[in-house]
Amino acid sequence: MAAHDPMTPRLRIQLGHAIAMGPGKVQLLEAIAETGSISAAARQMGMSYRRAWLLVDTMNQCFKAPLVNTATGGKGGGGARITPFGEEVLARYQRMQRIASEAVAKEMEDFASLLAPSPPSD
Repeated sequence: MAAHDPMTPRLRIQLGHAIAMGPGKVQLLEAIAETGSISAAARQMGMSYRRAWLLVDTMNQCFKAPLVNTATGGKGGGGARITPFGEEVLARYQRMQRIASEAVAKEMEDFASLLAPSPPSD
């Protein structure tokens, strides 16, 4: 998973009130592809399994076909994998993100000059 430049615009695709796809869901999909597990992906991202599962469930409901298939646990353990359809969705989103970032690069540079030198502390 690549670190994101703090000045990169982030594309979010909404379907009604749900975010069908965005940077966090992309990161989760990439982590699931890497680990083969929703729970391992959640640990890697520092989120609860429940939160990760809910994000996967939302993505699966927002698209015409599941992005992630899961297998229940047991002696051999469970697991999760990105479906071929999920790989297509991920690739198309990443392409749109790249195109959007390139399209607003000059405006982002100008916009950056309006921001404070460092983000506020939490």
